[in-house]
Amino acid sequence: MKTQILTVASLALTLSACTAFGPDRHPPKIPAPEHYSVVPLPAQLPSADGVAQTITSDIRPVPEWWQAYQSEQLNELVQEGLHNSPSLAAAQSTLQAAREQLRSQIGNSLFPSLDVGLTGERQRALAFPIPNLPPTFLYNVFAAQAQTSYTVDFFGAAFLADRALAGQIRQQEFQLAATRRALATNIVTATINVAALQEQLEATEQLVALGEQRAAQVAARYKLGSASRDDMLAAEQDAANAAATLPALRAQAQTVRHAQAVLLGRTPDRAPPVIPLDALHLPESVPLSVASDLLHQRPDILAAEAAVRATADEAGAATAAMFPTLTLSAAYGRGGFDWSTFTSPAGAIWNFGASVTQPLFHGGALVARKRQYQATYEAAVSEYKQTVLSAFKNVADTLVALDEDANTLAQTQRAEAAARDAHSNTESRYKLGATPFYATLTAGQQYQSAHVQYIRARASRLADTAVLFDSVGEPLRAVAKTGP
Repeated sequence: MKTQILTVASLALTLSACTAFGPDRHPPKIPAPEHYSVVPLPAQLPSADGVAQTITSDIRPVPEWWQAYQSEQLNELVQEGLHNSPSLAAAQSTLQAAREQLRSQIGNSLFPSLDVGLTGERQRALAFPIPNLPPTFLYNVFAAQAQTSYTVDFFGAAFLADRALAGQIRQQEFQLAATRRALATNIVTATINVAALQEQLEATEQLVALGEQRAAQVAARYKLGSASRDDMLAAEQDAANAAATLPALRAQAQTVRHAQAVLLGRTPDRAPPVIPLDALHLPESVPLSVASDLLHQRPDILAAEAAVRATADEAGAATAAMFPTLTLSAAYGRGGFDWSTFTSPAGAIWNFGASVTQPLFHGGALVARKRQYQATYEAAVSEYKQTVLSAFKNVADTLVALDEDANTLAQTQRAEAAARDAHSNTESRYKLGATPFYATLTAGQQYQSAHVQYIRARASRLADTAVLFDSVGEPLRAVAKTGP
């Protein structure tokens, strides 16, 4: 009964102390913007390439957002990366190690310790100096003892320390979620870039081939006297300039494929086949959370919030450590100098006691430690504010990029269509003998240049859509409780 009363009193004092020590655990409230960007964007983005994206706030973000691209190959790549990524596996193992550390710390602070010792010794020791007796004598020692001790956490120092560590683990859990989402986004954008660069490379190769043919045609005309030397040199320079872009473009295409392979957990030489850009369908509807919901969906914001709570508990634990601690201890066992004494009632040995420790002077270490964690808490609060503002900016920038991507794509598509029609018209006129052959080469070059710009605009729109999916986060899912 006394033990129960002591336990209840200890818990009551601990909980009351937790509210008395340390700063406010709740993160500061930051005014949510009415709309993300400076200029409010319409819910319906401009139509381009036959698709008009809709930004909707009446549907919830989904964890596996990449499925909206309607590509089974892309889904398989993302799942492979999430399963095989060494960086993600390392983060998961680090999180598991932190959880085990918390279990160890709680076990040491929340429960009493119990140890059992068994001793059997034979010793030669000094004897009391008595005439005619040897100065030393031999004897045996037998002892078996169970010892227990418990520190009563009256002021919550241990409780706050445990909760601070639990908050740090919570922070790591959200950081792991952010890493997972970032990995998926990087795989999607890498896949898009690989497809776009492959098509750009093919179009540029055709552009270079047309440039070489045109340079050869102008050189032949120069020999026949129908073109000037300046025309010949200009055509040669254009062909060389176009050919000079190929090495860097080829290197970039291979570099992105290498990066994609590493994201999947593969070696660079085992990069997956290129998925055609046409196989990736632009999601027509993209969810957009209001700013107040964003605070509860983005893993980076939730991680920053967990950091505020953890540092507040650390500051409280540093304050509580300046108050007295009570330690209860007891031991019971048997002992003797021979086996018969050890097993007899006379061999019983025991002790119990209590000790109170009040820190008085530690060279200013305790006060400095308190100020240290207070400053750490203030830094965490500032980092939380910055994380929230950066999240708002991230969403705003992505929305603006998507809006302008649609405008850019619409214009590049228009330019490509015009260049394609001009090329077709020039070829028809050439077949009728109304225009020279080199004119078709020039028109072909203009079309390929316009086609490259169109490919880049399509890829930017696809990639920025993935960034927006990532930037809005996802509904907070239940995370296993890791501590008090």
